[in-house]
Amino acid sequence: MERRSFLRGAVIGGTAAAFGGTLMHGAAYAAPAQPGPGPYGALGAADANGIQLPGGFTSRVIARSGRTVSGTSYAWHPAPDGGACFTDGSGWIYVSNSEVNPGGGASAVRFDSSGTITGAYRILSGTRQNCAGGATPWHTWLSCEEVSRGYVYETDPWGGTATRRAAMGRFKHEAAAADPVRRAVYLTEDETNGCFYRFIPTTWGNLSSGTLQVLVAGSGTTGSFAWADVPDPDGSPTATRSQVSGAKKFNGGEGCHYASDTVWFTTKGDNRVWQLNLASSTYELAYDDSLVAGGGAPLTGVDNVTGSSSGDLFVAEDGGNMEICIITPDDVVAPFLRITGQSGSEITGPAFSPDGRRLYFSSQRGTTGSSSGGITYEVTGPFRA
Repeated sequence: MERRSFLRGAVIGGTAAAFGGTLMHGAAYAAPAQPGPGPYGALGAADANGIQLPGGFTSRVIARSGRTVSGTSYAWHPAPDGGACFTDGSGWIYVSNSEVNPGGGASAVRFDSSGTITGAYRILSGTRQNCAGGATPWHTWLSCEEVSRGYVYETDPWGGTATRRAAMGRFKHEAAAADPVRRAVYLTEDETNGCFYRFIPTTWGNLSSGTLQVLVAGSGTTGSFAWADVPDPDGSPTATRSQVSGAKKFNGGEGCHYASDTVWFTTKGDNRVWQLNLASSTYELAYDDSLVAGGGAPLTGVDNVTGSSSGDLFVAEDGGNMEICIITPDDVVAPFLRITGQSGSEITGPAFSPDGRRLYFSSQRGTTGSSSGGITYEVTGPFRA
């Protein structure tokens, strides 16, 4: 039985084309994804940019850290990390965090309908180690600080005012994913004993106040879950992850993606992709590298995650083979692309353009292994709808 069946459609709020799922109800769990042939075939030889892609796909460099973005006067930020796309008239905007401390922040690149770059600019400055984040249905980017008692900043992809959202909790933030059905924002925590949270705004669309909750569940890899209020979202003197008895602990929370009653998130400490079935309040493993039959797991160093309109998950590696791997709706995992010659880096910020035809991502430290060597790419090709 397949783990999930998928609906198709665009994500609310003008972000990348996204996928949804109608989930199994009750506590029937499928085995985690296993290796198999990917839907796009084998990877070819590395192209001029050092990227191995399936047939029919091409890559181009969008920006390099410290260098002026082509066609603009803006120098791209160091250590590009989490990202998302937003509709901009007939074109779109790709936003990207900067994972340096101090400095941090986020930048944006604007494209016209043909994919030509028409602008680049800062959207957040003066923060610390902005790692991942998430788009909201009201067209803002949540940029998250990956530091102890870090903040979430709500930013304007068009370059307006950015606002610190202290009500969303102070902890080592990683990623965020908005759920318009339950009017909640899910949050991961990058600690070896981190938690998984949700923030329920007092008013949907306004993140200035609300309730921070933590997921409560047993110690297993499948089961049911509930939510409990975090008494002190400020996290001082007691860290948010230590305030609620029974809060489920996760080993290094990373990327997070919501679509149609499902949340997927990754944990780098144990190379897992978790799946929360919100309609049934159950959780399970979508992928675990230690459960790959016969060994030889294709996906390791799991990190940022996004989805396509076909129902495929695209999971970026922090290390591993410097791949973005795909997990299909029928639970097959396979490499989609591989970056060569950059073993001292990690892949970050995967996000699809609104039409689903272009995938953006970065190599955080590029060929140099330094935050000043980041490279942001675009891959274009016959992504399945």
